[in-house]
Amino acid sequence: MTTDRKALIREYKETPRTMGVGAVRNVTNGKLLLFAGTDLPALLNRQRAQLRLNGHRIRGLQEDWNALGADAFAFEVVDTLAPADTPDHDPSADLEALLALWMEKLRPFEPAGYHQPPRRRDAAGRAT
Repeated sequence: MTTDRKALIREYKETPRTMGVGAVRNVTNGKLLLFAGTDLPALLNRQRAQLRLNGHRIRGLQEDWNALGADAFAFEVVDTLAPADTPDHDPSADLEALLALWMEKLRPFEPAGYHQPPRRRDAAGRAT
C-alpha cells in the first residue's frame, strides 16, 4: 500500500501541468477576466475559491459574483501551450505573449470586461 501511494505521488509530480490562458466569463453580460499560468487547473480553482470566499482582488468581478451568483459564471481554458522538450525551459515569456495575444483579440477592458484599459503613453514614454 505504501509503495503504491508513493508511486502515485511521484507520478502526479512528474505529470506535466496544463499551461496557457484561462478565463472567468460572466455568462449574463459577457464580461471576461483573462489570466495565464503554468498550472491552469490550479488557477481556475483559485479564481473560483477567491470568489466563493468573497476575497477576489478584482472588485467588479466580485460584486457581479455576489449579485448574480455562481451559476452566472463559467471558468474556461482559452488556449494552451505544449510542454517544452527541455526540462529547464522557462515558459514565462511564452505565457506572457499568449496572454497578450488573447488580450488584444478579446479586448476584455472595462466596461466590457474586468481588466483596466491599458494606459496611454506620451512621446517621452510617460503614462497619461
